[in-house]
Amino acid sequence: MKIGYIIGSLSEQSLNRGLSKVLVEEAPEDVELSEIPIKDLPLYNRDSDANYPQIALDLKAEIEGADGIIFVTPEHNRTFSASLHNALEWASRPYGQLSLAGKPVATIGVSPSGIGTAVAQRQLRSSLLFTGALVMGQPEAYINGMQAEITPDGGINEGGREVVSQWVNAAVKFIEAHK
Repeated sequence: MKIGYIIGSLSEQSLNRGLSKVLVEEAPEDVELSEIPIKDLPLYNRDSDANYPQIALDLKAEIEGADGIIFVTPEHNRTFSASLHNALEWASRPYGQLSLAGKPVATIGVSPSGIGTAVAQRQLRSSLLFTGALVMGQPEAYINGMQAEITPDGGINEGGREVVSQWVNAAVKFIEAHK
């Protein structure tokens, strides 16, 4: 099974980039997890609908070619990142060409705060539902980066690793059941 993941942070030193490394390590052996990059996408502009840039076509093709998508989101000012919102704009356009429609998706994220990325994920799930994606409701995973001792290079303590392992296995089962 092929699952794409999108990291909502553009920083190479992002805790969410570190979390994505743990997801890859903890995924079942028969699952290929591969990043769908978004950092070079231009800002979405409706004027591009008639002549989509290749990078946006590539994004749509990678989403459509995956069995499911995992969104690894930071929380910026109590919402998900502008870069992730921009990627959703490209993936949901031109009008009527929703690349996420019917696609099973799951959200996870890490933040240095005590509430992890709870608010960002709630808002992200709302946007994903609008695109027609099939959104995994449970289990939820709002990783407190300080508590889990997560690092940008994928370091994590044993308790954090156990939470991520249980979550990614549940996400894989959800995607398998809905692909």
